[in-house]
Amino acid sequence: MAESVIMRVIVVGLRGIPEVQGGVERHCQLLYPRLVRAGHKVTIIGRSPYISKTPYAFEGVKVVPVWSPRKKSLEAIVHTFLALIWVWLHKKDFDLIHIHAIGPALLAPVGRLTGLKVVVTNHGPDYDRQKWGWFGKWALRTGEMLGARFAHRMITVSQTIRDLMRDKHGITADYIPNGVVLPDKISPGPVLEKFGLTKGRYSVAVGRLVPEKGFHDLMEAFSRLGCDWKLALVGDADHEDAYSLGLKAKAKSTANVVMTGFQKGTALGELYSNAGLFVLPSYHEGLPIVGLEAMSYELPMILSDIPANREIAEPQELFPVGDVEALAAKIKSFLDTPELLSSEETLTRKRERLDQEFNWDRIAEQTAQVYETVVSLKKS
Repeated sequence: MAESVIMRVIVVGLRGIPEVQGGVERHCQLLYPRLVRAGHKVTIIGRSPYISKTPYAFEGVKVVPVWSPRKKSLEAIVHTFLALIWVWLHKKDFDLIHIHAIGPALLAPVGRLTGLKVVVTNHGPDYDRQKWGWFGKWALRTGEMLGARFAHRMITVSQTIRDLMRDKHGITADYIPNGVVLPDKISPGPVLEKFGLTKGRYSVAVGRLVPEKGFHDLMEAFSRLGCDWKLALVGDADHEDAYSLGLKAKAKSTANVVMTGFQKGTALGELYSNAGLFVLPSYHEGLPIVGLEAMSYELPMILSDIPANREIAEPQELFPVGDVEALAAKIKSFLDTPELLSSEETLTRKRERLDQEFNWDRIAEQTAQVYETVVSLKKS
């Protein structure tokens, strides 16, 4: 990373790092150690139910736990408010606040009251998620608006979200995508043995057990195939509810479906490395890190045809979102003719994109440039 002004950054809006389930958490885990290695000072305010109860460091990033309720309707907003009180008490130690996601961005005006510069990263229109009722959707839309209006600068993780911010709120946001680290592939081992999976003979899907991930569609499509492949659903619910419990119950009664729970590190790497196919049937995404991870493992992919997925997928990899019959047909077509989704030309194109557009070192440089721009602004 090029020489730059050293900045002191306080980060709020996420559960914590490392290895806490969630796309925002994964984003922060991979971004902030790189900024620290470039000389910047980064502190993350995490949520105590998910991390150590005492402050600690991860790869040079200081992580401070602050209490939050573990209730989906209150967790983000209550924790962000308490985190900003903590920031106000320590504001002399920082140059800027970086708020992640539009729920926490509801408190961007409070961040401004500290006198620090405020950057907001919009990870996607979360009000489209199926779990929210009318009040939750209203609060998230308001958070999006307040983040756009009160942040000194907004970052978006996809071009679709950047265009949305321009059209809805008249702002010029900075497109800085999620990224991926090119992995070392892991041979079949204890994880495959534990879940009864055979190398190259299972499909993998990764994510939280929430309706917008579309795992119910995938399970139904898979059950129609009658093939000898297995389906590995990797992930769990942050807050157990009727949907996640129902999904787990259905998995038990559906042949060849395996639920692994939340996996991380080497275990997750083993599941990616040995899969024969990756499927992402989401109804909503910001820019799917799991999709980028599947690309990095050079997996054939099938994704729902939503704007965020179109930014990383090839046309032949897409199916109409929510169309179980089309998804089943797409998987069957792959099983019959695997080369349709895994040609060398396609793999080469994806390698180039991962190296150029979705490279975390480049993403860290771009983020630091936004910080420098914001910190150099006159007091406002």
